[in-house]
Amino acid sequence: METETLAIVQEIDFSLLALFARATFTVKIVMILLIAASFWAWAIIVQKLILYRGARAASAEFDRAFWSGEPLDELFETLGPEPSGATEKIFAAGMMEWRRSYRQDGGLIPGAAARIDRSMDVAIAKEAEVLNGGLSFLATVGSTAPFVGLFGTVWGIKHAFEQIALQQNTNLAVVAPGIAEALVATALGLLAAIPAVIFYNKLSADSDRIVGGYESFADEFSTILSRQLDS
Repeated sequence: METETLAIVQEIDFSLLALFARATFTVKIVMILLIAASFWAWAIIVQKLILYRGARAASAEFDRAFWSGEPLDELFETLGPEPSGATEKIFAAGMMEWRRSYRQDGGLIPGAAARIDRSMDVAIAKEAEVLNGGLSFLATVGSTAPFVGLFGTVWGIKHAFEQIALQQNTNLAVVAPGIAEALVATALGLLAAIPAVIFYNKLSADSDRIVGGYESFADEFSTILSRQLDS
């Protein structure tokens, strides 16, 4: 009897495609959602890695130009009011407010330092929003994908037990396919969640460091402008 059962089990196709094809409609929907979430998460991860690398390179390049000794007015004229780099945008925001703070007679409008700081803070907030965009999706996938996969597994096992009851047969050939199909949903949930959690933590830390660099530059630039205002 055991030899016959093992022979039957060996004839069953346990490939992922075959397991998906035999799964119930609900489990198939769960698997498709998890696969789509995994692909989307990886797309965000790759896009953010490229974005962060570019942001660090652009900041380093601008820092060299900023601290090269070139007059700030000339540097601003070279960049223009709408530069492409994040640090350049923060610098441009401060310089534009700096220039607006002077009246036509050459006098300084009161509260210039506070307005310059707020202008750069707004620019930093916009850049931080760009850097952090999509990270919430990674956090959502990391926290919910295992439970979605578990739901698919529970549903699949429920269907397997129903088949056992209908066929009134508990041999391995009846039980194994249904259990295998159900466990694929949990595996897909973990496959989607683990990279999402790892890269969410990494990318969040990278984003915080980049934004911290923007804030440090804004503080240094604000100090330079305040020194000129006081003089």
